[in-house]
Amino acid sequence: MTTIRPAVPTDHDAVRRVVDAAFEDTAVSTMVRGIRTSEFFRPDLDLVAVADGEVVGHVMVSGTTLRGEAGERTIAMLTPLAVRPDTQRQGIGTLLIAAALGAADDRGEPLVVLEGSPAYYGARGFTSSVAHGIHITLPGWAPPEAAQVALLSAYDPEDPSLRGDVVYPPAVAAVAD
Repeated sequence: MTTIRPAVPTDHDAVRRVVDAAFEDTAVSTMVRGIRTSEFFRPDLDLVAVADGEVVGHVMVSGTTLRGEAGERTIAMLTPLAVRPDTQRQGIGTLLIAAALGAADDRGEPLVVLEGSPAYYGARGFTSSVAHGIHITLPGWAPPEAAQVALLSAYDPEDPSLRGDVVYPPAVAAVAD
């Protein structure tokens, strides 16, 4: 049985191993460490999946800036989502996303943005961010549809502060290129 819970400091090494294995690189775990030491970190939205006493997955929802005609505001951003390769395709990512969106909704977040697979995230509640006036500058390898948003209970389509350009915090910008 897999349980989802907030990460605690003693999970950080296991999270690093999961993220490094899932992305086959250390850049994303470096980003996670950078977010954790930034003003954008939200400890209650830093979640792990635990199966048989081991961390097998991780998701983080942190803050990012949305800059538009109405000014700047902080919104929620999901990055990264990582599942240990030997436990992928078992629904762990889906559980992590659902828990992260539920926790963000409980916090009163109006939305959560991300860049990722439209097929994967679209099946889990995300839709085109551009359709909602939110623009995410994507890396060259990503199709335009990778800019996505999940609209939560507090979302108000009439709120002009919820439209604009996503400006990544430094820890994320370093990896996004």
